[in-house]
Amino acid sequence: MADPLFRFELVSPERLLSSGNVAMVVVPGSEGDFGVLPGHAPLMSTIRPGAIAIYEAEFGSLTRRIFVDGGFAEVSDAGLTILAENAIPVGDIDPAKVATDLAAARVAKDEAAIARLEAMQAAVVN
Repeated sequence: MADPLFRFELVSPERLLSSGNVAMVVVPGSEGDFGVLPGHAPLMSTIRPGAIAIYEAEFGSLTRRIFVDGGFAEVSDAGLTILAENAIPVGDIDPAKVATDLAAARVAKDEAAIARLEAMQAAVVN
């Protein structure tokens, strides 16, 4: 029987955010969300702003969600490595600050900031 877990690492420029064996990770790829399970075919993908969902136990429920603001994901025989431009646990996001920043970005017509903040707001709500 195949191992029900695989190696997962999430790295930001500041630090290693997560490292360990997990059952599944759902990644917000630039072409759409994709799930990685043990034995996944090798691939590389850019990441759009959104929440990574981490399932640490086989047949378990969602364990953690981490918001990433872009980056790259690589699936290889060694597991899944995500290099995130910026990452923050969803529980650490302040919804009021996101709403304020989003309103300011809309006034400034900063499309990149609007997209990032809307994705952050969606991560907090869902």
